[in-house]
Amino acid sequence: MGVQIELIPVKTRILTHKDDIVQAILQYAKDDIGPDDVVSVAESVVAITQGRAVRPEDIKPGFWAKILSRLFPQEGSIASWHGMQALINAEGTTRVLFAVVAGFVAKLFGKRGVFYQLAGEQARLIDDVTGTMPPYDKYIVYGPHDPNGVAEAIRVATGSFGAAVADANDLKRAAILGCSKGLDPKLLEKMLLDNPFGNASQKTPIVIIRNYAKVVNSKQ
Repeated sequence: MGVQIELIPVKTRILTHKDDIVQAILQYAKDDIGPDDVVSVAESVVAITQGRAVRPEDIKPGFWAKILSRLFPQEGSIASWHGMQALINAEGTTRVLFAVVAGFVAKLFGKRGVFYQLAGEQARLIDDVTGTMPPYDKYIVYGPHDPNGVAEAIRVATGSFGAAVADANDLKRAAILGCSKGLDPKLLEKMLLDNPFGNASQKTPIVIIRNYAKVVNSKQ
């Protein structure tokens, strides 16, 4: 059958704002990473190690947060007062208001998703409470800073073929937020659709995509 892609979750302890994501990967996975592999890491864990987690009680919801949060599905992270205020704090009131109005008008013409295109990257990346692993399930977690830079740093440190920061869930959705040079984000997203990450009790926020380079090169 030849060489095949293999997804290998890597077990760690709970990573916190006191950790460096590159050093954590070296600690738990260095000996398992080869030159043909891609190292992928869950975006929420990268963000947590960057100190981008905030307690809801440290966020004071304002007038617009209380109004605008009602416009979004209850299962979404910005449907809560605190989640919406976190978005406003990150992207600005004017931008969020403009995105809401533009998104509403676009829906009248049958076009969806405009709000998330205009409201800034944090609109789709913020995790409200319960959106990530304990003890950070009691925090609001922003999306990671400079995911491309993080991925490149991981690649260099590990000697791997490449690295990626990914946002995957159990609804068969995966998005590559950042990756090192030479990788195909769309291909990586397909590989991660089944969400091999385990950010809760599994403690497997790192996934090695074994044989990526061999398999991709064999198809070219």
